[in-house]
Amino acid sequence: MAADLDLFGLAQMVAQNAGGMVSIEDPQSHVLAYSASDQAADQLRVLSILGREGPRDYLQVLRKWGVFDRLRGTDDVIDIPAHEELDIKRRLVVSIREQVEGSAPRVLGSIWLQQGDRPFKPDAAEILRGASAIAARLISRSLDAPSTEALLIQRLFGTGAGTADVPAVASALNLPLTGPAAVVGFAVAPGVKSPAAFGNMLRLRASSFRGDSVTTILGDRVYVLLPQYRSAHAVTAWTRQLVEQLEAKFELRAAIACPIPDLAHVAGARSEVDRVLDSTAATYPRGRVTTLAESRTAVLLGEILDLVGTRPELHDPRLRKLLDYDRKHSANLCESVETYLREHGDVRNAATALQVHPNTLRYRIRRVEDILGMDLTDPADRLLLELQLALHRRSPE
Repeated sequence: MAADLDLFGLAQMVAQNAGGMVSIEDPQSHVLAYSASDQAADQLRVLSILGREGPRDYLQVLRKWGVFDRLRGTDDVIDIPAHEELDIKRRLVVSIREQVEGSAPRVLGSIWLQQGDRPFKPDAAEILRGASAIAARLISRSLDAPSTEALLIQRLFGTGAGTADVPAVASALNLPLTGPAAVVGFAVAPGVKSPAAFGNMLRLRASSFRGDSVTTILGDRVYVLLPQYRSAHAVTAWTRQLVEQLEAKFELRAAIACPIPDLAHVAGARSEVDRVLDSTAATYPRGRVTTLAESRTAVLLGEILDLVGTRPELHDPRLRKLLDYDRKHSANLCESVETYLREHGDVRNAATALQVHPNTLRYRIRRVEDILGMDLTDPADRLLLELQLALHRRSPE
């Protein structure tokens, strides 16, 4: 299929190769494209093109003849004989269908070939079948392609190559270029279907909260821009309320970046939101709505562990000895030292959490020190062990 071919070009190509005059219509009989007409065009064709849709009287006749039922049920070429009383000339028609895996084909429209002064060419039906496949790709691509406004919003959020011309985008979207703004990102929990349904719902909710809000879906996340918001507290309260209201339908987390001085910082704010959502996934459902400022420790620690995780030479092999000991002896030294470190070395609190006697825990900590060759009274050893244990918890083992 030529990259520059559109429906009008396809209609003309079919007319030239099949003989006759072509119109391409959507499922509601609205004319999408047509080839050039000549004096042999009948009233049905003339009125359809002038009105951009088939006349009701003619459509009722075609419906009575069962043409539309046959189009919905088959991808065969249908031969419709001429009807002199209605001034309808002979036609060939084929449905435009998109094959959808696991479900019935989606009907995208139909291609109509009206006979002119000369008969159809012998391979007209074959040409129509081929044209149907091409039209399906063209129409499907146009249905799935984002609108110009959607593309501008995505550019504002930092998608695509290069840097967006923010003043031009703001002007096109009728958004204030300066003034404090907020970006809110929403992540659905793993296993939830495509966020498109949530994105459409959120667009309505955001527009109700602020009429000048813009919403976009990027990957499996939904982002909302709130230009010139009046109160950071109001933005947070709205986000929390929204997450609570939609909790039954969607498992959500949200992150807020504000204040943003102007629209040139929207893409950077989205990156900050992603950092928060990436680094706080493990804490779900606690802290379902947060900001970078509130989650900076989790964000930075998560990114540090990501970096260490990609560097095998920074993985302490001594931890493997402790893990192997636990497996071999059905012990729980790893859990014991994690709890001990979490309680900042307070043996009594850690022992209470583990439901063991303090002397038992002291014995276990000494055993850990022997296995690791570490001194857990040394702050550096404690810090290193905590990082290695945190890295181990993130591993898929």
